[in-house]
Amino acid sequence: MTRRRQAAEPQGIHAVTSVLERRAVPCERKDERLVLSTGATHGVPMVLVERAEAPAASPLHKSSEAAAISSLDHVVVRSPNPERAIALYAGRLGLDLRLDRSNPDWGSRLLFFRCGDLVVEIAHDLKKGVSDAPDQLWGLSWRTPDIAKANERLKKAGVEVSEPRRGRRPGTQVFSVQSHTANVPTIVIGGLEHWS
Repeated sequence: MTRRRQAAEPQGIHAVTSVLERRAVPCERKDERLVLSTGATHGVPMVLVERAEAPAASPLHKSSEAAAISSLDHVVVRSPNPERAIALYAGRLGLDLRLDRSNPDWGSRLLFFRCGDLVVEIAHDLKKGVSDAPDQLWGLSWRTPDIAKANERLKKAGVEVSEPRRGRRPGTQVFSVQSHTANVPTIVIGGLEHWS
């Protein structure tokens, strides 16, 4: 029995453009970026970037590694139509739907999609019902190895932050970032070592 070789997936911006167009997600190429149509993304601005090398270091990179922001943990999008969101994120964009949970205590249906190391969280307000209104980028959650050190470092840099508090995920702590966020609700989360 001979084993068939799988064809290699096409790579690069050109290949991604082709896949998105086949999946009815119009996009426009601008230099090394693909700007997805906000009509197709239900109002959420999305830009895909191909990077050949690592991005430049943060201006705060000289702090200790434990106090640094290590990565983006998740992006939160509020959607009035969770089934439409599943069709977009899982069907058209090809993200892996990892969890679909309704929680009456929070008044929300939460959908979690995996995109590499990032989680895209879709939050639907159960009390508002389903509508065709646009989705909204609602928040960002950044990851740090040491919540207390990151909190102190940001305070020293002139960023307004809350005190650390217990997070929803067991064993985690979070703090809110109250300035320098372009009005996007932002938290920093620590204690994720056992969640990787």
